[in-house]
Amino acid sequence: MTAAAGNGRACSVLITGGAGFVGVNLAAHWLAGGERVRILDSLIRPGSERNLEWLQQHYSDRLDFVHADVRSPHAVATAMQGVEHVVHLAAQVAVTSSLVNPVFDFDVNASGTLNVLEAARRSVRAPSLIFTSTNKVYGGLEDLRLRAEGQRYMPLTERVRARGIDESRGLDFHSPYGCSKGAAEQYVLDYSRSFGLRTTVFRMSCIYGPHQNGNEDQGWVAHMIRKALAREPITIYGDGRQVRDVLFVDDLVDAFAKARHDIDKLSGRAFNIGGGAGNTVSLLELIRQLEQLLERRVALSFDGWRIGDQRYYVSDTGRFQAATGWQPRTEIASGIEALCDWLASSEPQLSYGHMAASAAPMDAGRLGVSG
Repeated sequence: MTAAAGNGRACSVLITGGAGFVGVNLAAHWLAGGERVRILDSLIRPGSERNLEWLQQHYSDRLDFVHADVRSPHAVATAMQGVEHVVHLAAQVAVTSSLVNPVFDFDVNASGTLNVLEAARRSVRAPSLIFTSTNKVYGGLEDLRLRAEGQRYMPLTERVRARGIDESRGLDFHSPYGCSKGAAEQYVLDYSRSFGLRTTVFRMSCIYGPHQNGNEDQGWVAHMIRKALAREPITIYGDGRQVRDVLFVDDLVDAFAKARHDIDKLSGRAFNIGGGAGNTVSLLELIRQLEQLLERRVALSFDGWRIGDQRYYVSDTGRFQAATGWQPRTEIASGIEALCDWLASSEPQLSYGHMAASAAPMDAGRLGVSG
């Protein structure tokens, strides 16, 4: 399964963490366009081996795979040889995991990113680089005044209601995960300033779509859909009114392509990337959409709020739209249905069938939270 880096062949792009959910979609896009792509991945995350096998089945003639970890400076430097562009996706991705093992979280997210930057800086011809950060760099947003409106929280400030949180918001790293990703993104931006690398940062919100092997700690949209298809109960932490903007992965791939094309003018800048104000959903609202799509109830349970869980976060993507012309094109309903279809087709044990006719109808008020 492992190929030597380069294997004597030049590659246009290196994607670290390229066997993950975002990476496999991005790699497929560029491979389908005729480019040669190199992936570096440790294959630690569940589902990554299956994603890699899918890529190899479809694009084996143009795909190079390096089975390695970004914590290895030598492996990263070797994989970097001869590439023109890097997308650095490899990361420890869960707040909960960072609380259990903050040292591992730092080693992967902060030290691993520094390895990638140093390899790029020391290359004969330094490649351009896009780094994926997180909205968690803005902290818990506790100062944001909210009120409950039906099944969601909404901000009282009109500008935030209309557009979301923009990049002028001060950084406030929460949790070891927020700290490690925040530190990493600041290194990425500074390597543009200090060493002249062409780098940019995507502060990403909630991405969803095919090839996502989500769990309740990360990739929550896919996690909830999988649970619903499997007719298993879903645990909601908090009251379920927390709101996020969600972005279908095809639209994210388009954002990567535009950033790569315009990297010279985007270099040294950070951008919010998400579904924006036009693609928001609360946890309870997502459950309701799934119930309508599946025509049956979804079992729920509730637990306490988790550390660093923002009650409201919506990306203002205006800065990136103004710079590149990009905007999301996939509506939530279409994206959810596409992910349901992919999960049901790729995991035969999941049921996409409707509720039996004898079952009780859905109760329109069933999702309300007391208190």
